[in-house]
Amino acid sequence: MTSSDNSAKADLLTKEAPAQPASALPPHDDRPRTSDSPPAIFRAFLRLGFTSFGGPVAHLGYFRTEFVGRRRWLDEETYADIVALCQFLPGPASSQVGVSLGIMRGGLLGGLAAWCGFTLPSAIALILFAYGVAEFGDLEHAAWLHGLKIVAVAVVAQAVWAMARNLCPDRFRATLAVGTALLTLTIPTALVL
Repeated sequence: MTSSDNSAKADLLTKEAPAQPASALPPHDDRPRTSDSPPAIFRAFLRLGFTSFGGPVAHLGYFRTEFVGRRRWLDEETYADIVALCQFLPGPASSQVGVSLGIMRGGLLGGLAAWCGFTLPSAIALILFAYGVAEFGDLEHAAWLHGLKIVAVAVVAQAVWAMARNLCPDRFRATLAVGTALLTLTIPTALVL
C-alpha cells in the first residue's frame, strides 16, 4: 500500500456525509413509545368508541388501522397473534383485543381505560336508543334503520377484506381460509361426537 492510498482512505474516513435537505428528515421521532398513561389510552379508545360502527369483526379492523397503522403501538405479527388468541377465548374478541392492547400499553389500568373508552359510547347509545324505541314504538320499517344495516354490512366487509389481505398473504393460507369458510357454510350445525 502506498502513502497516496493511505491518504485517500484517511480522506474518506474524515469526510462528512453530505447534508440532507430539511424536507428529507422525518418530522418527528417514528419510534413507538412502549407505554402510555391510562388517560391517554382512554382518549385513544374513546375516539374509536365514538366513531367505530359495526360488530366485532369491524372493530378488529378499526383497531388494526388505528394501533398498528396509525399509532404504531405494535406490529402486524403481534396484532395477528393477539387476535388469534382472543378468537380462541370465549367472549367477544374485539373487547378482548381492546383490553389486551390497553394492558400492553398501560398495565391493568390501561386495560380498564381501553375497555371503558371503547365501550361507554356504545352503552350510552344503546340505552338512549332503548328509550327512543320505548317512546316512538315500532321502528322495524324505519328507513334510517335500514340504512344503518347497509352501512354495517359494508363496514364488516371492508374489515374482513383488510384482515384477509394481512392474515392470508400467500396462496396456501388463502386456500386454507376459503376451504374452511366453505366447510363451515356447508355444515349447518356443529358435529356431535
